[in-house]
Amino acid sequence: MRRTLERGRLVLATHNAGKLREVAAMLAPHGLEVVSAGEVGLPEPAETENTFLGNAAIKALAAARATGSPALADDSGFSVAALGGDPGVRTADWATLPDGARDYMAGMRTVEERARGAADRRAWFTCALVLAWPDGHTEGFEGRADGRWVWPPRGDLGFGYDPMFEPEDGGGLTFGEMEPARKHASNHRARAFALLARECLPPAGG
Repeated sequence: MRRTLERGRLVLATHNAGKLREVAAMLAPHGLEVVSAGEVGLPEPAETENTFLGNAAIKALAAARATGSPALADDSGFSVAALGGDPGVRTADWATLPDGARDYMAGMRTVEERARGAADRRAWFTCALVLAWPDGHTEGFEGRADGRWVWPPRGDLGFGYDPMFEPEDGGGLTFGEMEPARKHASNHRARAFALLARECLPPAGG
């Protein structure tokens, strides 16, 4: 049986500013007091699982147990069919420099170099959302957006690998070229969030 979140504080277990903006905007109508892991000084736990849901659970449980409040974590990634689904759960790793900083242009360039010349241009974004409580209970949901990868990257409105992904229902625009409201209405994170909201969140506007 699903557990429903009560109104109150919710920790968003992310240090990614782009994800924070996107998820916080989705949570706003549900009457939750949202704080990020970065705001409360939580470290980023090691993501050692081989699935998006597994890594999201690691982050959500760590934040819930450290703060004593329910926590929501996102784990998402970009996959390319010609690369066997890579970078997938290692999406952030492909953009991580030797000094630990992240350069998503470098990550996108690596994708293009490895997939260059492939006839199959299919690609997809996956988002897993896990809601965790301090007692260890979790609820998980996953969404996916299909499309194709493009080169060179286009647009500067998104974050991460958005500029090289053209969703199949995007009218020829990449996620990096879409206005946020349009992107958030139907992307992988919105699809996962719709499931989460229906099953576990307080009613919007209540």
